[in-house]
Amino acid sequence: MFRPRIIPVLLLRTGGLVKSRRFADFRYIGDPLNAVKIFNDLRADELVFLDIMATAANQTISPDFVRRVGAEANMPFAAGGGIRTLQNIRDIVGAGAEKVVIGSHAAENPEFVADAAAHFGSSTIVVCIDVKQGRWPHDARVWIVNGTRRTSYEPTEFAMLMEKKGAGEVIVQSIDKDGAMDGYDIDLIRAISERVSIPVVALGGAGSLSHLKDAYLAGRATALGAGSLFVYHGRRRGVLINYPEKSERPF
Repeated sequence: MFRPRIIPVLLLRTGGLVKSRRFADFRYIGDPLNAVKIFNDLRADELVFLDIMATAANQTISPDFVRRVGAEANMPFAAGGGIRTLQNIRDIVGAGAEKVVIGSHAAENPEFVADAAAHFGSSTIVVCIDVKQGRWPHDARVWIVNGTRRTSYEPTEFAMLMEKKGAGEVIVQSIDKDGAMDGYDIDLIRAISERVSIPVVALGGAGSLSHLKDAYLAGRATALGAGSLFVYHGRRRGVLINYPEKSERPF
């Protein structure tokens, strides 16, 4: 029986692990490598690391950091942040990441995704699609540079374009839902999942295991990503790295 992957998505800012709300209000969570050790013990399916300041700073996620994660992690992991060249990808993969996550540059230059897939294989290339709803229905658009710049791309059309260019997987993240912990944007996830054949990772809004189930059953996501759910505990959001045991999972 197919079981969707459950993936902690960990945000990096100036070397620390942080959590955001609507891509702002960053809260320091702790040392990312310590989190990796805990997720090892909890047997997480996979991890994703995103350096959220790299693009704006014209940098990339540190290959040295990726190398340290690779030396520590017992599970597959993906890394992204500021990736703009094939050499960037070569550095990240060479440092130990199984996949690279391309965000802003995928929208700025879709042909880069095609080049990356041709050189490294589609299974290595993940595109992160950050989506913000507009004032009117059906006015959602893809945003880039950590949610500071609006593009003309409608999310579903952009996901289809990324599949056509060779992306092996897409992460669909709702900026509006980020950190809210009140559930995913199910309509958004389902709309994209129904139009592409590559895996879709839901992200943004998970606050309970039932939300994961909703994204899988109603949203038809292939994998379920979350940040707050795996770094906070309780109504007061005390910092506690956690991950569901097999007996606790809703599928």
